[in-house]
Amino acid sequence: MTAFSLEPEQTAWCEELRTLAAQELRPLAEKGEPGRVNRPLLAALGELGLLGRMLGSGALDLCLLRESLARGCTEAETALALQGLGTTPIVQAGTAAHRERWLPEVRAGRAVAAFALSEPGAGSDAAALSLAAEHTPDGWALTGEKCWISNAPEADFAVVFARTTPGAGSRGITAFLVPSDRPGLTGSALDMLSPHPIGTLEFDGVPVTADDVLGEPDRGFRVAMNTLNLFRPSVGAFAVGMARAALDATLDHTARRTAFGGPLSDLQAVSHQVAEMATRTEAARLLVYAAAAAYDAGESGVPRRAAMAKLYATETAQYVVDTAVQLHGARALRRGHLLEHLYREVRAPRIYEGASEVQRTIIAKELYANGAQRSEPLAQQRLAQQRLDRQPRDEQSLDQQPPTRQSAAQEPVEPAGLTQEPPA
Repeated sequence: MTAFSLEPEQTAWCEELRTLAAQELRPLAEKGEPGRVNRPLLAALGELGLLGRMLGSGALDLCLLRESLARGCTEAETALALQGLGTTPIVQAGTAAHRERWLPEVRAGRAVAAFALSEPGAGSDAAALSLAAEHTPDGWALTGEKCWISNAPEADFAVVFARTTPGAGSRGITAFLVPSDRPGLTGSALDMLSPHPIGTLEFDGVPVTADDVLGEPDRGFRVAMNTLNLFRPSVGAFAVGMARAALDATLDHTARRTAFGGPLSDLQAVSHQVAEMATRTEAARLLVYAAAAAYDAGESGVPRRAAMAKLYATETAQYVVDTAVQLHGARALRRGHLLEHLYREVRAPRIYEGASEVQRTIIAKELYANGAQRSEPLAQQRLAQQRLDRQPRDEQSLDQQPPTRQSAAQEPVEPAGLTQEPPA
């Protein structure tokens, strides 16, 4: 299991990112229209080299990026993350032509990406998606609907997962790279609790060819899972960033706010809650970093550890932000307050890229599968013992007669599981 600690250079970089997000990116975010793609913000992320770094980073670097940006500006974090989610399939499975066409544009903040997996009837159960890819003389025609799609309908291209083999479950899904100007492709924006650019995509016989396939036909589900395995710990990092922002605000508020003759921090009921917030946040942060380090090291058990990181970090952030609101009182409920903003932001990560219930299912399945593998040798030993116990006594006695002459150095080792002394 990978052990880790951040290098001083990494810690300093994270602080620089947080300051950058608060001072330079937040003003751009505040000028954006809620629920719409903020292209000036994306351009700034490109000019600062953050989009390029994200696309060339490992899991830990991605987590540090997302956590640090989230502490200073959640809109900048989300804009970066949505670009990464929609572009990583091209990095991992795209052709040279795909990469040459789109990656420079994404790095520069000029092209907007979408990751189109979810459907009205296939959210957590992504393998049940039904967007149809029907064969045509030139390739396929896509027909159906995608829902809850990042950057839809404004994205310049979308990675679309469609069913090319009916009835084959996850083995019959293909990933397609679909530019937004294809005929038959439309969409609409959705008004969400947290006003990020999320929408639907409608496909009415949208044409795609073999040149648009990412990876191999009928192997697109693996493209989706590889992307999500990379991004899942970083969703936890986003949550940790929000938790740390809420904790920072709470420490400042409770140290300055006076009540009952002194600062709130002097009240044990308050200080103990702050201590709990800090402890859970730190535990979540370490769990996220551990999962990311394991991914980068190519260790086994990454899906389980990534699921643990996302589950615990997002649930922790919900607790920390809610407690921060409680300790701030009514002021935290006013529109425009940092905690009012975080309270709306923190809810969605417990659902997207695998709801908390899905993460628990992943964790439990891997635990039981590993337990079965570990228990197999023990089961074989028990079976051997049971066979020995069922042998007739005279057969055991014959097998267990010691030799008449034996030196001390040649004394035989007692068989494993022997339950009686050999006869005299």
